[in-house]
Amino acid sequence: MHVSFHLLARYLLACLAILLMNTSAIALQPLDSVAVVVNDDVITRMELEERIQYYKNQIRLSSGAVSDMEGLKRQVLERMIRDKVQLQQAALLGIQIDDISLNRMIDAMAKQNNMTLNELRSTLQKEGIDFADFRQQSRNELIIQQVQKRMVADKVTVTDQEVRQFIESNAKSDTGATEYHLLHIMIAIPENATPDDIQKAGKEADDVYEQLQQGENFKELAIRVSDGSNALNGGDLGVRKANELPEMFLKAIAELSVGDISKPVKSASGFHILKLAGSDKKTEMVTQTHARHILIKTDADTTNDEARETLQKLRTQLEQGADFAELAAEYSADPGSKDKGGDLGWANPGMFVPAFERVMNSLEIGQLSEPFKSQFGWHILQVLERREHDMATQLLEAKVRQAIIKRKIDEELRLWLRRIRDEAYVEYVDASLKPAE
Repeated sequence: MHVSFHLLARYLLACLAILLMNTSAIALQPLDSVAVVVNDDVITRMELEERIQYYKNQIRLSSGAVSDMEGLKRQVLERMIRDKVQLQQAALLGIQIDDISLNRMIDAMAKQNNMTLNELRSTLQKEGIDFADFRQQSRNELIIQQVQKRMVADKVTVTDQEVRQFIESNAKSDTGATEYHLLHIMIAIPENATPDDIQKAGKEADDVYEQLQQGENFKELAIRVSDGSNALNGGDLGVRKANELPEMFLKAIAELSVGDISKPVKSASGFHILKLAGSDKKTEMVTQTHARHILIKTDADTTNDEARETLQKLRTQLEQGADFAELAAEYSADPGSKDKGGDLGWANPGMFVPAFERVMNSLEIGQLSEPFKSQFGWHILQVLERREHDMATQLLEAKVRQAIIKRKIDEELRLWLRRIRDEAYVEYVDASLKPAE
């Protein structure tokens, strides 16, 4: 088949034009590039910019505009590096979060904010947060929680001796009943810090303290300079019971009034500056009821009518002066109270099933109930006493144990995060992102 030279030339020119158009289109697309290498993974420039925008929106929603974008960039990048290292640890351990668990977590988040899932999605979209990005970030946060639990929390133990020592050492104080809302800035020191490293960090902490004394906003400064894990939340540690806080934190805030800021205090991980945002002494007063009862169970030999009739007769005898303890010992089918004359001891709210508790709460002291039914059978009940009781003392040991566990987890987590961060290979391909020495 013969093709003319002119026709072939026009065809080649057309092809060249199409190629040039496509090349121009490709050139117009922004090219992503590697910003930081973290072990065998990377953080790209686009990922960094997207994450900065994500946290910028989060901060704007919670505490206003961001005044220092360079400080925010530094914090976000460090957070991304730390998260990458933790996600790599999780991958080595085979930790994954399935879609069902993720959906359940996001549904719970929506409900906590009195929203439907669609409303949450719409709200995020209005604030410029992509829902797919939000889901992935949430998945990563769940994975990180799991790896922290396995590597740190599950390894923390508390002995009975530690609990006893804590109670004895705080026997004359009320710190266990006090809650503190703290803001925190940490200036970290390396794991094997030299005297020069410590001196440099101490000077930086003093400079930060001076800025705060001159009126610098604590949360904004925390976002810019803090090495603490809560930096992007403005250093907000939330509300914690006193016995959940490190001893040095308690000493640092002991003389502070709400709104005051502590001088820097040193720990193994760095220098800490604390702001007392709030304080509240808590008691746990509940109304306890001391009651006794007689239980008649229904079975193949005892119908509901027969059980009710038996209790009605016993109630009549009690009104005529019969001894409750003797009748309970003879007739009651409750093995836990039968040998105690039907005595149930002091009961806290919620200790008994609702049907039983409703009747108990409706009675005056000394009053006998009519026969009534619960899931265990038929009862008559008498309230002997009521009192207001502070459960803080009764629950002290369990609370102390949980508080010591939480404190240990916080301390061990800080050290573990610093260790895996120091051990990670981090190369700043984009030299402008490298922290100042």
